[in-house]
Amino acid sequence: METVLRTEELSVAERFESWCDLTSRALVPTVLTPVDTGDFRAEARLLELGAVRISVMSYPTLRSRRTPALVRRSDPELYQVALTRRGKQQLSQCRRDALVGPGDLLLYDTSHPFDARAALDGKEVEVIVVHVPRAALPLPAAKIDRTLAVPTPGHTGVGALLSQFLVPLVTQSACYRPQDAVRLGAVTMDLVTTFLAHRLDLEGAVPPESRQQTLMVSVHAFIERNLGDPQLSPEVVATAHHISVRYLHRLFQRQGASVGGWIRQRRLERCRRDLSDPQLADKSIGFVRMGWGFVHASDFARAFRTAFGVPPSTYRHTMLHEGLDAARQLRCTQSQHRSRQRDKT
Repeated sequence: METVLRTEELSVAERFESWCDLTSRALVPTVLTPVDTGDFRAEARLLELGAVRISVMSYPTLRSRRTPALVRRSDPELYQVALTRRGKQQLSQCRRDALVGPGDLLLYDTSHPFDARAALDGKEVEVIVVHVPRAALPLPAAKIDRTLAVPTPGHTGVGALLSQFLVPLVTQSACYRPQDAVRLGAVTMDLVTTFLAHRLDLEGAVPPESRQQTLMVSVHAFIERNLGDPQLSPEVVATAHHISVRYLHRLFQRQGASVGGWIRQRRLERCRRDLSDPQLADKSIGFVRMGWGFVHASDFARAFRTAFGVPPSTYRHTMLHEGLDAARQLRCTQSQHRSRQRDKT
């Protein structure tokens, strides 16, 4: 599911050549020109998510050119949506010039030549790139091509939804199971489709399944942002998304969950994380639970024990004071508890 290259783990003589080989084979052939071919420090992670591929790359000042000859020689026919997280980049394609910085989204593709320059300010660039087959998008290619090399802010609207999905997707990739890959790829495809349809004012062309998936991503993101609000409820979530509470419950039922149950479980997960954090050891359990929306201590203690098999005080003491072996034993106990809970359902 994941391929990683860190050039600093290679000899200085191998670094740039290995980077060129990886990007040409796994992404798309280009002509790369760095400022320093010797001490070339770069990193790439490639995530295979079914038909979708995601690359997470950081690199120094670099020029990347996809020439007409390279397009004729090899074209995987991919759209590429890039989210810049750090640094500045410039890309020229189809007679358009785009300058992007942190938080910006940019669409380009492999079927047209392009010329990209990274780290214009001398600082290392970090970028997340989603590689989507052109044939997989249910939108007119001629209209999509009009948006090539046109930057879009990634902090508002549908762009923010896509960005907020991509960042945890790549930062938490180690937690995913192999069977999650295709499902996550499908969600990514739906979000990219909705993002492009919104830019083109073609929302009606998006399949109902994609619209529903995008709505669920938005709902989950809204819940995550508001977990600390004790007033968070199905009614609040439905109102924020201009849908009925009944329809919201139906969406969650299709996932085998309830709205209230999802909110409670996410709050419990946040509390569990904070109770095991040494930097929060001086904070009371009450401080932690109230920070994640649990108003009543008894309700929280009961819910925590039901979910994880031990009281919150025992969990914190074990994780912070009993050492690694005890923590491992506690995790094993919790795993057995969750298995028994699943068997009951």
